[in-house]
Amino acid sequence: MNTKFARRTERIGGTACAYWRAGRCNRNPCRFLHIETPSPPTACGYVNTAYRYGKKPHSSSENTPKYSSKTALISDNGDRGDATRVAKASKKSSPRICKYWINNNCVHGEQCLYLHSWFHGDGFSTVTKLQEHKKVITGIALPVGSDKLYSGSTDGTVRIWDCHTGRCVKVINLGAEVTSLISEGPWIFVGLQNAVKAWNIQTITEFTLDGPKGQVRAMTVGNDTLFAGAEDGVIFAWRGSSGAKSPFELVASLTGHTKAVVCLTIGCKMLYSGSMDQSIKVWDMDTLQCTMTLNEHTDIVTSLICWDQYLLSCSSDCTIKVWACTEVGSLKVVYTHTEENGVVSLFGMPDAEGKHILFSSCRDNSVHMYELPSFSERGRLFAKKDVASFELGLGGLFFTGDETGLLMVWKWLDVPKVASS
Repeated sequence: MNTKFARRTERIGGTACAYWRAGRCNRNPCRFLHIETPSPPTACGYVNTAYRYGKKPHSSSENTPKYSSKTALISDNGDRGDATRVAKASKKSSPRICKYWINNNCVHGEQCLYLHSWFHGDGFSTVTKLQEHKKVITGIALPVGSDKLYSGSTDGTVRIWDCHTGRCVKVINLGAEVTSLISEGPWIFVGLQNAVKAWNIQTITEFTLDGPKGQVRAMTVGNDTLFAGAEDGVIFAWRGSSGAKSPFELVASLTGHTKAVVCLTIGCKMLYSGSMDQSIKVWDMDTLQCTMTLNEHTDIVTSLICWDQYLLSCSSDCTIKVWACTEVGSLKVVYTHTEENGVVSLFGMPDAEGKHILFSSCRDNSVHMYELPSFSERGRLFAKKDVASFELGLGGLFFTGDETGLLMVWKWLDVPKVASS
């Protein structure tokens, strides 16, 4: 060991030189350390490790839309409860990710005041990263009974991933932006410009459903009907057909929105649509008629989900609104949760303990996780750009896709663990 270096270290107590860190120290010898503290593992090293609350958070993502999400939180337990179940959450500060660490150039190491991790919370872990899309991931689907994961992107491709190996086994180039993607039974539906592609993964057949004008930004399936919301504000509805040319028959065009439909969800025998015209419309699934229009948001309605007897909506106006039925059958806002930034996507699922968790993707490059009905913060996921898509898998798995084209695989842990340093 160099004794001169050892004495210097002893004299200054291991303090690193702030000028050396900034690249402009001109003293030689300097009485402070010219050595960096060990950096934490890169994001690729966080495979199958649970995050912990114990370490001091280090954060700083200052910057920072999504399409339809499944109604994973719809409950069939019969307990309708009361609107007062949705309680106001206690406000507490959350960590922020270090914007320099994101780009692999933070010089502060463990001394950094901000978070050096892609997530904050307990009871879940990362599994792997799938990094082949080049632009925004606009849809993720895991068909029932399939061992393949499907993802669509505005890079014009649908990628098919092997669930066992995590490898991309096929790339389908569509020559146009994929603006939504969902699955139902053996069918994969892909929203494109002026059309919806329908693929049957069992019979290996493909059909094109024409009619929509502009980009198809949102789709959902209910009551044996496929609904697709288009850029011109019209929602197209197809039902199964025995016709020789196509197994789908256009049965209705739902008009009323004045701008693009960007989100759809189904619950309580109703179809809910959110639009760039700042409104939510409620459609009767049997008659396909609009029964009411909700106008509480002041900007684009970006996402809708149903949970228990509630409808949850979010908007670029930085709010999440919880709607409940009144005695006269209308919907009213019973709680408004406000974020610091616009909300671009909602998704819900149970954790390993069966607690309902709401994921709120915001324009600060993070996904806020809340326990329902309290809206108490459970954790946070971070990304380089907004997380635009979610999907629920089997065995506690869930998936997120962001605007850089990164598809992340996550897993709820059966027993919460603490990540090793």
